[in-house]
Amino acid sequence: MLKKEWLHGVCFGLIFLFASQLGAIPLQRIEEQSFGSTPAGEEVQLYTLRNAHGMVARVIGYGATITELRVPDRDGRFANVVMGAESLDTYLKGFSAAASVMGRVANRIANARFTLDGREFRVTANAGQHQLHGGRNGFARKVWRGEVLPAIPNATAVRFSLRSPDGDEGFPGTLNVTVTYTLNDDNELRIDYTATTDKPTPVNFTNHAYFNLAGEGDVWDHQVWIDADRITAADAELIPTGEYAPVTGTPLDFSAPTAIGARIEALTSTKGYDHNYVLRNGGQSFACAAWCYEPRSGRLMHVYTDQPGMQLYTGKRYFRNGKPVAATPDQKHNTVCFETQHFPDAVNHPNFPSVILRPGQTFRRATSYRFSVANALPAVP
Repeated sequence: MLKKEWLHGVCFGLIFLFASQLGAIPLQRIEEQSFGSTPAGEEVQLYTLRNAHGMVARVIGYGATITELRVPDRDGRFANVVMGAESLDTYLKGFSAAASVMGRVANRIANARFTLDGREFRVTANAGQHQLHGGRNGFARKVWRGEVLPAIPNATAVRFSLRSPDGDEGFPGTLNVTVTYTLNDDNELRIDYTATTDKPTPVNFTNHAYFNLAGEGDVWDHQVWIDADRITAADAELIPTGEYAPVTGTPLDFSAPTAIGARIEALTSTKGYDHNYVLRNGGQSFACAAWCYEPRSGRLMHVYTDQPGMQLYTGKRYFRNGKPVAATPDQKHNTVCFETQHFPDAVNHPNFPSVILRPGQTFRRATSYRFSVANALPAVP
């Protein structure tokens, strides 16, 4: 997100776009190259996806992570809008702003335990006494196998596969997972998840992408709309109580477009947004859950999903070039996450949408980020 990187991205995007349109070079939609190896000798591949308009998405096999997402502003200038790092070593050291896949169960499991079919399971605690995002070595810290999918009209895709063994981080059953990233010519990056199991087990995936639609600076001026009028109420440790709480009249209300920074200082207990929204659609169909608009660049991102919930999270640390740096209090929130998912601690709340996957079933969920530009706030759907 540095100025030099931005200038390089603009020049490359414009040259590539013009040359492709003039027929000087064919559109090379996908490239594969090495991103390095883990200390265990596992090779990590980097896949670069391009569309006909110069948009670029880069993803690596470590954590099935988006490392870069370059999109144009209203003047056609490209910038990376996802926080990422340039080296595998940064990710291996635990880069906390990685746009990785979270699992086997994203978000929190209270007291790192749950009961399933009458049997109690204890999973790895990595957030005090609770589990967060799958444990110490969750899916974000595993090497996935990548595969370029056959060409399809106006799009390109790469599929990552992972086999999570029985007992992995304490979870029952061998789980076979795929995550497919598809970039199309409508400037849309879509993520499709599937999973099967040989024993009943909880499953909840999300991608923890940290967005900044300006490419740099804070996100206080980003305008957000969310199709929800409730959240899952939570205690001081962000563990759901099992109840729903209305957002009307609170700093959590984004039913009308509101700047992230307009009320963020009122959230003293969470030091920013870290709340699970109960989407009105309830995961019944693939629908628009939220949008985010950055007025200076004109970049607009719509979030579509068939998940029932979405965690709105504003990064509590300031990152530059993949590394946390010292910052004044008003600079800390330079990223925002839209984590589409099932509800936190759903495995311990029968009244929440179920996260239990059983043998013979196939878990299927999807999320897409659709980018465009606008000169003013879009209409609320």
